[in-house]
Amino acid sequence: MAVRAVRGAVQLDRDEAGHMDERVSELLTAVLERNGLTADDLISVWFTATPDLHSDFPAAAARKLGIVDVPLICAQELDIEGAMPRVVRILAHIESDLPRADIAHVYLGAAGALRKDIAQ
Repeated sequence: MAVRAVRGAVQLDRDEAGHMDERVSELLTAVLERNGLTADDLISVWFTATPDLHSDFPAAAARKLGIVDVPLICAQELDIEGAMPRVVRILAHIESDLPRADIAHVYLGAAGALRKDIAQ
């Protein structure tokens, strides 16, 4: 089993804890489903949020999904002028037999514009 990394992002419509839970849960679920993974395949997950998001920790959504024994960490994304607002990004380290080229990186909605080169 190889260690792989999978990326993803989602843009929130508004900075509210319930909305963040909903959108981050949607992102994590899509990452797992599109790569044929379960929570047991996760090694760790890094979350970043743009500086305009203050309502909750993105990792809280993972815990609510039952991802309770995986190391999670949250950080603030760089505050770059002109960057897309209200975005949560993830970098998940996983165990998978998938070749690196077959990993499905998930960019939902408008966040697809962030990485057209790898978004699937």
